[in-house]
Amino acid sequence: MKNITLSIDEETYRKARIAAARRDASVSSLVKQYLQTLAATEIPNEMPTPELDTLLAEIASRHPGFSCSENLSREDLYESRC
Repeated sequence: MKNITLSIDEETYRKARIAAARRDASVSSLVKQYLQTLAATEIPNEMPTPELDTLLAEIASRHPGFSCSENLSREDLYESRC
């Protein structure tokens, strides 16, 4: 098991202790529960789905020859809007 250290302001800590006490828990256990919930709901970093591949192919067909390396600079972008 890993330990983490975090810094929070006094008021947030005070409110967290009150919330933990109301739940008969510790601040540490509330943080652990929150992080477990967060980790369980995050989208895993997986290979693209067939739907995503189809969408990307459709976008590419609408913009033939487009490459991200051809992005305009900030100055060129604003200049092209005028």
